[in-house]
Amino acid sequence: CRRGSGMEVVLLHGLLLLLPLAALLLYRYNATFHYFCKVAFFNCWIVAVSTLLSPFAALWGRSVENMKLLRAAIRPLKYFYGIKIQVWGSEHLNIKGPYVIVCNHQASLDLLGIVEIIPDHCVPIVKKELLYMGTVGWACWLSGMIFIDRHKREDAINVISQTARTMQREKLRVLIFPEGTRNQDKSMLPFKRGAFHLAVQAQVPIFPIVISPYREFFSSKDKKFTSGTCTIRVLPKVETQGLSPKDVPELTETVRQTMADALAEMSTNHCGDQGAEQPPLPRC
Repeated sequence: CRRGSGMEVVLLHGLLLLLPLAALLLYRYNATFHYFCKVAFFNCWIVAVSTLLSPFAALWGRSVENMKLLRAAIRPLKYFYGIKIQVWGSEHLNIKGPYVIVCNHQASLDLLGIVEIIPDHCVPIVKKELLYMGTVGWACWLSGMIFIDRHKREDAINVISQTARTMQREKLRVLIFPEGTRNQDKSMLPFKRGAFHLAVQAQVPIFPIVISPYREFFSSKDKKFTSGTCTIRVLPKVETQGLSPKDVPELTETVRQTMADALAEMSTNHCGDQGAEQPPLPRC
């Protein structure tokens, strides 16, 4: 009996030793397993960062200045994933005062690009469901993020009106994903008008930002997650001074078309001169 028990223990130890090796082999040679490991690590990093930083952020209370802590904690992720981020046109954002940033939305991976370009005193408008995601929601709230209920139109309108007043009073900058949901297609979804109503109500400029497609190195559909290069292009500002609510539909479509054209061009160009400050889109 003792000999049998001893053999079972040896076999169990052997299996436990083989599990890490099997996981390592799967990570290296199985694209789907590789994808899920990287996604799991991404989510665990966000939860860990939120949990660790929340007590420090709480010392200052709810403040947009806490966004600096989140940005600093998320930036290292690009090195773990081997993702190179290049930004064109960041000088456009170097103006004083409030403004609205609108950006295309592809995946949670957008966070890696957003922390590279989001200016000081700027917060995203995010879906209200995020508020209830444990320490992640707590960290978002402490960082001054603005929560909006997409399913209640009246509440959403009230949030937009309150935010417009806050922007003018506190010189706040706001970032919004006007597509309203993640989109990895080659073309952009129709834009929701909330960001443009906000800019018109606050009478502040709009800065369109376009993040290049991830499909060369990331795809949730194909379960692919490798290393690669992400290009972010900050387009010139669009003024809203003198515009009224009746101008919002045309403004929305104009900005969307400008961003869609930039995305289409970036989709077909993947190499270029990184040394130029604001180069034309490169040709391969």
